[in-house]
Amino acid sequence: MIKFLSLSSGSNGNCYYIGNDDAAVLIDAGIGPRTIKKRLSQYGISFNSINLILITHDHIDHIRGLGSLAERYCIPIYTTKVLYNSIVNFNYIGPRIKNFVKYTEIGVPSVFKEVSFTPFIVPHDATQTVGYHIDFYGTKFTFITDAGSITDTEIIYCKKAEVLILEANYDLKMLREGPYTKELKERISQGNGHLCNDETAEIIRKIYTKNLKYVFLCHLSEHNNTPEKAFNAVSEVFNDLGCNMSTDIVLSCLPRREPSELFLL
Repeated sequence: MIKFLSLSSGSNGNCYYIGNDDAAVLIDAGIGPRTIKKRLSQYGISFNSINLILITHDHIDHIRGLGSLAERYCIPIYTTKVLYNSIVNFNYIGPRIKNFVKYTEIGVPSVFKEVSFTPFIVPHDATQTVGYHIDFYGTKFTFITDAGSITDTEIIYCKKAEVLILEANYDLKMLREGPYTKELKERISQGNGHLCNDETAEIIRKIYTKNLKYVFLCHLSEHNNTPEKAFNAVSEVFNDLGCNMSTDIVLSCLPRREPSELFLL
């Protein structure tokens, strides 16, 4: 049985867990080891079961806890050379992870036990940002936690997913009418920032097949979105496609500041 758990999802910190009795992976480490331990333990999951960490990009809400995790617990960190060369310049992270880094290549699968993970480029205003397609003991996940626009590459990897973790960062009307500066609104919405609910819904409409069983909406903005707005935008697409929301698909918005429920896949 495969377990999926969001430990934190949003600009306050991002960290996601996939595991079974034989292997366990973290995607990003935007929260500290103590918090990770505590939140895993709520569901009876041992911190010591974690075998590796995958990094999506070098924004601090995705790497804040990385140095402590590597240095104290010697957990291997998988990242591209481009990302590592950026992260190494973070004084309180870079020197602590250098002995634990393993390199991945864009579009090339890496393998640990019966887990295969392939990074792919997504548009976002970091040094480099990747999504991941993960084949975890036969169950196929696609992660896109931060992306500014929809690309053909994203569509290809989303179509492969049985479990899709996809950003739904903002509601366009809330962003336009909200308190952010003009510059920040443009940074978020003009192609290299984040996906709005409607863009996320558009991806679902383009990629849906009956193989897709779970959709988890991640990285919701605290100020420019609500779980209800994100859920409704995507559930409307599933309804249009004739999906039974009770039997055909699990759709869930991942909470920002606390762990999600534990999903048994």
